Amino acid sequence: MSARVQPKPTPDLVLLLTVVVLLVIGIEMVYSASFVVAQTEFKDSTYFLTKQVLWAIIGLFAMAFLAAIDYHRLERVSALIMVLVVLAMLVVMIPGAGVGNYGAQRWLRMPPPLPPIQPSEFAKLAVIIFMSHWLAKKGGDVGKFAKGLLPFGFTMSVVTGLIMVQPDMGTAAIVVTTAACIFFVAGANVAHFGLIAVGVVGGFAYLAVASDYRNDRLQAFINPWADPKDTGWHTIQTLIALGSGGVAGLGLGASRQKFYWVPNAHTDAIFAIIGEELGFVGVVLVFALFGVLAWRGFRIAFRAPDQFGRLLATGVTCLIVVQALVNVAAITNTIPYTGITLPFISFGGSSLLVCLASVGVLLSVSRHERAISKRQDQRGAVVRVFQRRPSRPRLAASEASLGSQHRNRSRRGV
Repeated sequence: MSARVQPKPTPDLVLLLTVVVLLVIGIEMVYSASFVVAQTEFKDSTYFLTKQVLWAIIGLFAMAFLAAIDYHRLERVSALIMVLVVLAMLVVMIPGAGVGNYGAQRWLRMPPPLPPIQPSEFAKLAVIIFMSHWLAKKGGDVGKFAKGLLPFGFTMSVVTGLIMVQPDMGTAAIVVTTAACIFFVAGANVAHFGLIAVGVVGGFAYLAVASDYRNDRLQAFINPWADPKDTGWHTIQTLIALGSGGVAGLGLGASRQKFYWVPNAHTDAIFAIIGEELGFVGVVLVFALFGVLAWRGFRIAFRAPDQFGRLLATGVTCLIVVQALVNVAAITNTIPYTGITLPFISFGGSSLLVCLASVGVLLSVSRHERAISKRQDQRGAVVRVFQRRPSRPRLAASEASLGSQHRNRSRRGV
């Protein structure tokens, strides 16, 4: 508790710099990947760029605000945040309130001139905050079936069920994976954790084949060339884009696949355009930046001053890293295609805002971890200054001298 009244130190600057570099790359790539579509459909080549910059500014303010406050304040409003997000996802289903696109109704209509927002994106951060607070309070009860696994399973069933109704299987998978990571770090029973894993994998496997469009994606994953002009089109075109880049890429802005060959080139498939324009070098750079983010995030979690901060940092780091891995895996056809954005880089206001806000929470945890470390270093220095050197060696020397005199006297017969 005393750490909260200490002077505010700087947050993790390496993490902050990494996020800023990813954001700059994202803004540049959004413009490069979208100006063809923007000019053709909106008569403005900067249409998507302007929106992305606006959301980036809003997100940076959110990140700065959350980094500046004490992350413990989130504990008090964790339940309220969760309830508001669940209500927003319910409102999305109301005709007229929700906005449909590409056969899905995931966006909530906002008063003009505000653009629609996607409540399921905000559910990611809401679940992290709520689960971190709830599991931190549970303590040793996390490993119990009735007090740990059942409430966890019920909460996640409600959240993921609302997301799946939209439908949005990719986001649901990200939310479940992130929550499972928090549950595991909190001290979940290994058998219970395995039960969750089996249930989740089985459930998503069933959903993948139960829907026609998901089944088409599964078939495209297995053999995209079986139907190259329909179900396999997206996968084939993204692979062509990645392969065309070679080592150094075609050059920034020189992508050919963004000319209506790769669907959603500026959103879900932007990683393919990075590979085409910046080549293997650009792909490795993006991977390296996410690797640094993972390193700093888990380091902050390891050094957090309390269980809530540890779970919070773990959840945020897993959210960003897992989402990045899923996006890259889908674009490279490592897993069946799913519409997941690449954090900080893909176009998308709600996604960008949530990612930057999540980093703000992570920076707040890093500030308190550093404050405690600094106080402990100062306390250790004071102890070392006033600590007296041990006198035992002197006593030992005196005893040895007395023993020598006694032996000499014995030899002389004294």
